[in-house]
Amino acid sequence: MSVATKDRPIAAVREEVIDRLIMNYSHGEISLEAFESRLDSAMDSSDVVAISELASDLPLNINSDYQDKKKSALGTHYQEGDSKKLERIVNVLSSSKRAGQWHVPKEITIRNVLGSDTIDFTQARFNYQNIKINVNCTLGNIKIEVPEDVNIHTNVNCIVGSIDNNSNVDFISDAPTITIEGKVMFGNLEIKVKQPVKEKWLRFADSLKALFH
Repeated sequence: MSVATKDRPIAAVREEVIDRLIMNYSHGEISLEAFESRLDSAMDSSDVVAISELASDLPLNINSDYQDKKKSALGTHYQEGDSKKLERIVNVLSSSKRAGQWHVPKEITIRNVLGSDTIDFTQARFNYQNIKINVNCTLGNIKIEVPEDVNIHTNVNCIVGSIDNNSNVDFISDAPTITIEGKVMFGNLEIKVKQPVKEKWLRFADSLKALFH
């Protein structure tokens, strides 16, 4: 006997509905306008029954092929593969940037003196649930960019500098968690959401649609 919709976890229902919206949009069953409107409602609503009804009239259900493509495309969570446990980044009067599809080590140490560092986790592959970043920044700038569905904790001492953190405040239990510790002296640490979840869903939906049309 199945559990009544009203008694199910809202996060699980929301993800199932979004999956069905993407499946049906990518196969031409609903228009772009209808897809975006229903996607907005699914993400914004706090009524589990109302969310469920957004996909009640759609003919297609998700299948294993869809799940495989989703896992490959939306790989901000855990992926199988090799990853170093420690990576050190040292910049003195220089700059560095890590972006694209890369495997995140368990611990990253950044030493920055009059330099510039950017670490972009938007398309990163996580092999560990808990990631630690140690920062030691003097007269430099460090920018950390994360997708919306990654947890960020900070414990950084700032001395005549600035810390700008616009990451999410809600904790997502099954998402990777990045803990940032250390100190910033006469410098700047910026933590920002680069890719909202809705943008990621839309990009994935369009990529699937391109396969079928």
